[in-house]
Amino acid sequence: MNIVVIGGTGLIGSKLVNKLREQGHEVVAASPNSGVNTLTGEGLAEVLKGASVVVDVSNSPSWEDAAVLNFFETSTRNLLTYEAAAGVGHHVALSVVGTDQLAESGYFRAKIAQEKLIKASSIPYSIVHATQFFEFLKGLADISMVGDKVHLPPVLFQPMAADDVASAVGRVAVGPPVNGTVEIGGPEQFRLDELVRRRLATLKDPREVIADPKALYSGANISERTLVPGNKARLGETRFKTWLTQSAAQIPPRAHARTDAA
Repeated sequence: MNIVVIGGTGLIGSKLVNKLREQGHEVVAASPNSGVNTLTGEGLAEVLKGASVVVDVSNSPSWEDAAVLNFFETSTRNLLTYEAAAGVGHHVALSVVGTDQLAESGYFRAKIAQEKLIKASSIPYSIVHATQFFEFLKGLADISMVGDKVHLPPVLFQPMAADDVASAVGRVAVGPPVNGTVEIGGPEQFRLDELVRRRLATLKDPREVIADPKALYSGANISERTLVPGNKARLGETRFKTWLTQSAAQIPPRAHARTDAA
């Protein structure tokens, strides 16, 4: 199977490319560094020639509201237009559990716009809603500072390892389009503030984490179960304690797990 991974050099993209290649698929890791720019359309016609599946795990380089909306709307429109011309039969996009409940957030409004474009397209699709990644727990603390303390709502949270995200997206990519949404998450539930507190402790980060019911999540008010997938979610295998022991675990600079920067 010929598969193009948009954002193929980022955290999830690079893992996904390796996993698919190990399974014997022909995979192209597409990113601006490889001459493929979804915002301008540069390189899309060439890279999509002969592709049967396109997996979009790219992310906006800017987190400002207008910029992130422009990124997801423009890049998704370009991708879908060039995919239609190339005869691509399956568009897979990585998104976020709870996106439809997070419209107060500029980032998630952009993700909602992205999903609407995909659903309105003639191209068969699968949208993968993932929970937060373990790799982004410190980054989540970084964007949740109020003064010198981390303020997080004490809601339920079911994060997963990036490696499990890549595996799950890979399984969706090589399967038939679902023309709907697949939810994926981790094997354990935590309180959001509790897990971030634990992660900072392992990093010897002295910042205090405050359980604040009024704290926002990426600019949005959230309820007890906004960040938790439904009962039919496909769950990863890696538990938090196991992930902590993995020598390869790294902390990306961005705080949002959900999709992966190219």
